[in-house]
Amino acid sequence: MSEKTIYVPRLKRLYKEVVTKKLMEEFKFGNVNEVPRLKKITLNVGLGEAVENPKIIDSVVEELRVIAGQQPVVTRARKSIAAFKLRQNQKIGCMVTLRADKMWEFLDRLISFALPRVRDFKGLSPRSFDGRGSYSMGVTEQIIFPEINYDKITSIRGLGIVIVTSAKNDEQARVMLKNLGMPFRS
Repeated sequence: MSEKTIYVPRLKRLYKEVVTKKLMEEFKFGNVNEVPRLKKITLNVGLGEAVENPKIIDSVVEELRVIAGQQPVVTRARKSIAAFKLRQNQKIGCMVTLRADKMWEFLDRLISFALPRVRDFKGLSPRSFDGRGSYSMGVTEQIIFPEINYDKITSIRGLGIVIVTSAKNDEQARVMLKNLGMPFRS
């Protein structure tokens, strides 16, 4: 008889085996369920230029699908704004929410491959927490992700990344992400 080996993402295994113990010791948690954990990661691309050229959305959706590993949702304008030539329900961007194993895989690729490819990278700002344990960051070029074929992109775009945790405060979230390998500036 052969046992099936169940694949567990590298960072998820690191979190369960090492980070949980470190956080329990540092913050004196009495129960393992009190330890902060990752809930979801949201990737968002806003496209102001989609007002003039609606076909641009298709290429951005495809790029985000390749980066995230799942199909993004097209976001639409909630209301019309004449100054921006924007009409209600017009396509203006796309977003994707990652959970479970895809979330861990994306975070691993972000930390291990994408961030080291950023030009003049000195670390992430430790101040980009929202007060409730979520971390937001912006990436100015989508080409830092190794999945993107440089020859097929039409223009360089940025994207917003939000990492949502179950931490009670920013300090717990910061320590958890630091132990997972997030390269914060000191």
